[in-house]
Amino acid sequence: MAVTKTNPGNYFEDFQLGQIIRHATPRTVTRGDAALYMGLYGPRFAVQSSNAFARALGYPDSPLDDMLVFHTVFGKTVPDVSLNAIANLGYANGRFLKPVYPGATLSTVSEVIGLKENSNGKTGTVYVRSTGTDESGDKVLEYTRWVMVRKREAGSPAPEAMVPELPDRVDPASLGNAVPSLDASRYDFDLAGSPHRWADYEVGEQIDHVDGMTVEEAEHQIATRLYQNTAKVHFNQHTESQGRFGRRLIYGGVVISLARALSFNGLGNAFHVAAINGGRHVAPMFAGDTVYAWSQILERAEIPGRSDIGALRVRQIAVKNQDCSDFPLQDAAGKYQENVILDLDVWLAVLR
Repeated sequence: MAVTKTNPGNYFEDFQLGQIIRHATPRTVTRGDAALYMGLYGPRFAVQSSNAFARALGYPDSPLDDMLVFHTVFGKTVPDVSLNAIANLGYANGRFLKPVYPGATLSTVSEVIGLKENSNGKTGTVYVRSTGTDESGDKVLEYTRWVMVRKREAGSPAPEAMVPELPDRVDPASLGNAVPSLDASRYDFDLAGSPHRWADYEVGEQIDHVDGMTVEEAEHQIATRLYQNTAKVHFNQHTESQGRFGRRLIYGGVVISLARALSFNGLGNAFHVAAINGGRHVAPMFAGDTVYAWSQILERAEIPGRSDIGALRVRQIAVKNQDCSDFPLQDAAGKYQENVILDLDVWLAVLR
């Protein structure tokens, strides 16, 4: 019997509670990656755009965009966790733990913390806690996600169900590690592009970010390859033409990054994503769709020991092919409106 040397990916039966997975391949992230990321999404936050601006505040250099770090760490997990996935279902308890600068090498390790077979007997949900570290071994990011994965055989025995308990939000006391102590007096609000500070935002306030971005087929594939994400549904039109949608799906991280970039218009001084409290990809997106975004302020919190920055808990909503002037989200029955594609709950660091 021939032994294959190729990786078919893991199916639901292959995961075990407590399993530790060291993911290939370590990735050195460079200024070139940062430039490509900017070209794909157009973020304009000054701290990540200008060495001079960042150094004036106390950074040794301009750090990499938080979502570039997130997607790079996430991409490492795909061949082992979600190569045979049907859908990435959600995120929780994500914390950015250390600033990442060009030249850092990122690696990822995941632990399986939950398993639950779905009622159809053909799929199961896998919960993993993934940790990204740099070349010194320091943690830069930690988050939990859960993903629906195909079973190899529909009738195979299922493990005992275990669904982990996850917090509704990250404690504000654990925020701020990825932002050095800043000289806020040297923060130039004109150059940053917004006059609004932490105290200017009110709980319950809704912000329409106004602008929209259309995503083309080549763009979303380049973006996904940038993170070495190998999920088949994003690349292979030959197979996906015969699938449920008849075409390639856009990686959900593209939507997250677009929503984050669009949020600059209204949240320009929210320069750092401190944590991901939770989130879900509500509906798929395809090439040719246009993304709009709006945000709601859920909470305003002080960060213990920090007088330079405060935290805003923000619900970021992305919508396709519909502007957000009326803040589309859910209907009277609590069901998501048709064009809503992302519902993400994050903590953002803002100058005080």
